[in-house]
Amino acid sequence: MRGSVAALPQPRDGAPPAESAGAKPMEGHAGVWRILSQCEILNFATLRRHLGRPRADALVLDIAARIAELMPDVRILTAGRALIEIGFERESAEAGAADIDRLRKALARPFDLDGEIYTLQMQFGVAAAPCEDCDDVRLTEAAESALEQARNEKKVVILDLSRADLAFDRLTLMRELPRAIANGEMFLQYQPKVHVRRQEIASAEALVRWQHPQRGLILPGDFISVAEEAGEIGALTMWTLRQVIADQKRLVAHGHDLTLFLNISGMLLADAEFVKEACAVVTASGAKLGFEITETAVIRDPDSAIQHLQTFADIGVKLAIDDYGAGLSSLAYLKRLPAKELKIDKMFVMQLTSSNRDPLIVRSTIDLAHALEMEVTAEGVETPSALALLSVMGCDMVQGFLLSRPLGFDAFSKYLADEAHLASSANVQSFIRPESFWKRA
Repeated sequence: MRGSVAALPQPRDGAPPAESAGAKPMEGHAGVWRILSQCEILNFATLRRHLGRPRADALVLDIAARIAELMPDVRILTAGRALIEIGFERESAEAGAADIDRLRKALARPFDLDGEIYTLQMQFGVAAAPCEDCDDVRLTEAAESALEQARNEKKVVILDLSRADLAFDRLTLMRELPRAIANGEMFLQYQPKVHVRRQEIASAEALVRWQHPQRGLILPGDFISVAEEAGEIGALTMWTLRQVIADQKRLVAHGHDLTLFLNISGMLLADAEFVKEACAVVTASGAKLGFEITETAVIRDPDSAIQHLQTFADIGVKLAIDDYGAGLSSLAYLKRLPAKELKIDKMFVMQLTSSNRDPLIVRSTIDLAHALEMEVTAEGVETPSALALLSVMGCDMVQGFLLSRPLGFDAFSKYLADEAHLASSANVQSFIRPESFWKRA
């Protein structure tokens, strides 16, 4: 199964391997592998109290210098005050695992910071995939998920995206999915969208997760497709819809009347019974909701999809076109959709400041959407430079790890509670939370 958790090989010095509970050994794979690691400073808040904010904010540069000294061939991206992304290629997953272990040991050595010695506590989440079967966005999402799991398990975690083994795993997940929905193994996280000009949190996207009792966190890219194949996507989406409605009402009770968006599978846009049931639930709730749909979902059966999307729009559901540019973009369909928001796929945004063509694509997409009277959201905003460029381009909203990782409901409520005193700031970067916030979240 793609996205299975795989154990790293045992280091020769006897240190504990980087692994995840219930993992199976990683199998060999011919060819070149891409390795992507997200590396986080766990004790950043403590270090900032000792060093002061300006020096603490420069810690990522010290770490990057040590990484470059040890592994001069890697690509290093500072993705936040306490987060570094490291990318490289190796002849095997095992070789990549060995390099990550070397890196872990190198960063465990004390740092000389302006004449004083400090120890940095680092956490690693790693994704690995063969180059011939690798997608940039999926690799990044897997590294993010690995880091989230590493935080919970307090050890290095790697996700091996090559494991297509196996049909057994997939069939097992198909059998287990109805039970998982019934037993509360599914949960939601929320990622806010910040309006650049209005300097406020405009809405949030609900993201469904599966915490399997034996397999751990299963990537949405794996279980969503399983739900579609097993005929359970309707039940999963209705569970998500009811939970989002309940959470939206809880937010309203706390003074945060936000629109919450959830993703709708393309399979369901042609399902008249699902549309009827969803409309009844939404109408009865009175909640402020939005649906995100992909271009490919519409292309499957455009006439039926557009008709049903108009039905949703007529009852007040806001519609957003998700992952724009990742599929076969069709202007013929785009002009017919009753959508009010267009989300630029993260694969363009993540390369915004390192590519010559991506800025042209993003700028033209923003202009096109505005001409069609849609607001534009940029997904995957991870760096201040990308945020600044998007602001200059006229992008309406931004979403990504620079502003907030996906949060459970309680942590999301904390994030919103900070909005009041941040709203007076003249810079959208004020929404970037200090590391101490994430320690509480």
